[in-house]
Amino acid sequence: MVLGALIDAGVSLDDIRRALGSLAITPDSVWTERVVRAGVQATKFGVVGEDSVGEGRVGEDSAHVHEHAHSHAHAGVHQHSHDHHHEHAGRHEPHRHDHGHGGTHHHAHRTLAEINALIDGSSLSADGKGRAKALFRELGVAEAAIHGTSLDKVHLHEVGALDSIIDIVGAVYALESLRLDRIVASPLNVGGGTIKSAHGVYPVPAPATLRLLEGAPIYSGAQQAELVTPTGALLVKSYASAFGAIPPMRVSAVGYGAGSRDFPETPNVLRVLIGEADEAAPSASVVVIEADIDDMNPQIFGIVMDTLLAQGALDVFYTSIQMKKNRPGILLTVVAPPEARERLTTTIFRETTTIGVRYRDMARECLEREEVTVQTALGAVRIKVARRDGQVLNASPEFDDCVRLARERNVPVKEVQALAIKAFLS
Repeated sequence: MVLGALIDAGVSLDDIRRALGSLAITPDSVWTERVVRAGVQATKFGVVGEDSVGEGRVGEDSAHVHEHAHSHAHAGVHQHSHDHHHEHAGRHEPHRHDHGHGGTHHHAHRTLAEINALIDGSSLSADGKGRAKALFRELGVAEAAIHGTSLDKVHLHEVGALDSIIDIVGAVYALESLRLDRIVASPLNVGGGTIKSAHGVYPVPAPATLRLLEGAPIYSGAQQAELVTPTGALLVKSYASAFGAIPPMRVSAVGYGAGSRDFPETPNVLRVLIGEADEAAPSASVVVIEADIDDMNPQIFGIVMDTLLAQGALDVFYTSIQMKKNRPGILLTVVAPPEARERLTTTIFRETTTIGVRYRDMARECLEREEVTVQTALGAVRIKVARRDGQVLNASPEFDDCVRLARERNVPVKEVQALAIKAFLS
């Protein structure tokens, strides 16, 4: 699905074939076809390779692995073209394997050394080969920890198949060719139910997938299927520098990569947006964390606020509320960067008496801000200036500076503020 989406967004299939080198025995070993998933046209990447056990075990069905995967790329990323998508669609139909349920297939077992030898036979750059080997080593560490063996003895089962190696090596090449500066992924829908693997029936997400996704935001949607495989988890977690909403950007290309299955209720596709970062865009994503408190010593509230602000909260405030049993209480609200949610939630539980928090993701828009210093008859005062599209909309003297000068000169604070604004305007 990753390769299908990147090809749909403009990466050349022929270039991927050349990069695969000896991994793909002939150019016909990989192909693309146009399919429809719940009404959405997408590109499905196909591989002639070794079969694996169970549906989706090579990453084909990792729906929504990063549904809004966003990349900031150099100018001139090609708009996607479908000219090459059909060139092998009919010819290789008999060779496709969709990993359907109920099949019993030959199952490849390879060690890391064997996989590294195959990667060395590809036409990736030296950096690309190093990245691909590092990815498989990361997978090997996860598998060894789960199965209680050493890294040199671990056999990579489903993802050790040749078609899975092609998937990962091809993705490394495709992402390298785009010269991306940054990759952002959405939270990952891991699915639900169970999956059959070489070791038996496992819950979704599979143990290796879950270990590879440590630290990444995940959730389980309505689909009772494996929507993130070890291959998908490996690629997204390794390449994404952040998880969250679509960042400010000017989109130049969009690609949709299809999985094998077609869920009627939602498109089984992975979407990639490629474009230029829009540094001037004022919008940003924040998380709003709330907690109701009705049984805490009021003296502690000040300490809680100071602690949360010191740990990265953008804003903290309290609101009087009426709670159950007609008791007066306090609503604690924290506005923070999404990546700080877990850290701040832990602090709220540790420092307050609440037994539950709730949170929601929100977009916020801020004015462009800067600080300038003006000279008044009483001394220097810093001014916080806010602009939009170059126009000054707000100018506010730094209150601490005004208080300091007022005390030093024995004048009212409001007089210092008026002098500072006058100096700024002139």
